Amino acid sequence: MPAIYTAVATATGEGRAGHARTDDGLLDLDLALPREMGGPGGATNPEQLFAAGYAACFHSALKSVARERGSTFTDSAVTAEVGIGPNGAGGFGLEVTLHVELGGLEQAAAEELVEAAHRVCPYSNATRGNVEVTLETVTA
Repeated sequence: MPAIYTAVATATGEGRAGHARTDDGLLDLDLALPREMGGPGGATNPEQLFAAGYAACFHSALKSVARERGSTFTDSAVTAEVGIGPNGAGGFGLEVTLHVELGGLEQAAAEELVEAAHRVCPYSNATRGNVEVTLETVTA
């Protein structure tokens, strides 16, 4: 696969309790282990960054699929919940729930668009078979 864009970010410090910065400086932030995992909290963490990226990417895929199919919807939003926990093999794993809200569509049509977006979204393709992803579709 020839890449048409490559994002570059560097993490320093103690990893989860450190700092992350992209090569263009647009993302430049401290990282902290969440309180729920025994850390101090007070700064973002890798799971929040992954959730934001997945939500934005999936939303873009959803709009692209709708355009290709000539389908229109009104208000839309994608919320990604990324959970982390022990994977039973001595490490940690992730789980994702994508809450997709679409206005102006029947439930079945909305679910079909969400499934199609899940097939083409780069984050969905990267996690498929490795991370449990649950899709929840709500229409208004």
